[in-house]
Amino acid sequence: MIPDKSHKIAIGLSGGVDSSVAALLLKRAGYDLFALFMQNWHDTTGTLHGDCEWEEDRVIAEMVAKKLDIPFHFVDLSDIYRKRVVDYMFSEYEKGRTPNPDVLCNREVKFDAFLKRALELGADFVATGHYCRKDHFRDASGNTIYRILAGRDPGKDQSYFLCQLDQQQLSRALFPIGDLLKSEVRELAREAELPTAEKKDSQGICFVGKVDLPQFLQQKLKPREGDVVEIFREYYDSLPKPNSFEELSTPVSYTPSQGKVIGRHQGAHYYTVGQRKGLNIGGHKEPIFIISIDIETNTIYVGEGQSHPGLYRPALKILPEEVHWIRTDLALKVGEELECDIRIRYRQPLQKGRLVCRQEGLYVLFDKPQRGITPGQFAVWYAPDGEMLGSGIINS
Repeated sequence: MIPDKSHKIAIGLSGGVDSSVAALLLKRAGYDLFALFMQNWHDTTGTLHGDCEWEEDRVIAEMVAKKLDIPFHFVDLSDIYRKRVVDYMFSEYEKGRTPNPDVLCNREVKFDAFLKRALELGADFVATGHYCRKDHFRDASGNTIYRILAGRDPGKDQSYFLCQLDQQQLSRALFPIGDLLKSEVRELAREAELPTAEKKDSQGICFVGKVDLPQFLQQKLKPREGDVVEIFREYYDSLPKPNSFEELSTPVSYTPSQGKVIGRHQGAHYYTVGQRKGLNIGGHKEPIFIISIDIETNTIYVGEGQSHPGLYRPALKILPEEVHWIRTDLALKVGEELECDIRIRYRQPLQKGRLVCRQEGLYVLFDKPQRGITPGQFAVWYAPDGEMLGSGIINS
């Protein structure tokens, strides 16, 4: 939905080039526009640069607002961010799961707390610099249905990070750069002489920055030394073939007696399935990868090589309470199935598969086994036209 010029729009100005160009486009289109910058983090513990990145971002965002001649507002949402995003991160890592804070930030902060603040300041819509597209239609009953579609730039599509938004949040959201390539965004910024034109893209955890993850997690999760056990390929020859959806989606379990202790680690909760770096264990021809984490025994299981069978699985399961449909009108009922495109991490190429809805949960079955299916991450499913239909937290 494109709002008419009588509506006021708040642009979430982050100090980066994407939100700056989003603001530029809205300003040029003649909208009543104001900028709103949010601070979400104070602590620099574990950050690799050791300074307050948000302070520089705020200065740059103010420069952009001044350049575009739009009002600038500031809001501190750090308490909400810590409670809803960072505390959730710590809780998930403590359980041996790997959360995605960027997805939570969009659901809980940008399109909730931040949106509410923008509405209080008189906005009708909130615009962001996400590379995705939105449209809408009316159903047979006259209800407006909002759709999220992949961004035009396949290398920058950020729809994955918005996979937990609902219809109410989408009704207020605008994504002005969704039809642009990143190169086009940079060129627009240069032409307009925006101070963000050559600024590098941010990296790391949303609003925290690039971190040394174990050091960051040590704020709440203490080191706990344990064994690293290597599982050899021959072990899988003796495993029975799965014959149900539940068995297909259940990861292989291990015990130390099934492998060989090859090293020590500082805490299983600091690591994630599929991880290669951080164990500092040599003596192998090929890199070793984490294939499983046992929080109860504080054991990390690894396998050698990219093709190690422990890295690959044909299916995953999402519990009923963790299934989220953006398109609630298309939500599967128990017993129904859906052929769709799926991704289990940002930037992963879409994978063919199907959803199978059962009483005990939603099963995601892939046409080809997937590498590094990680509990705590989000599985996201798309229609053939690139519309994102829903998502869920991977349970197993």
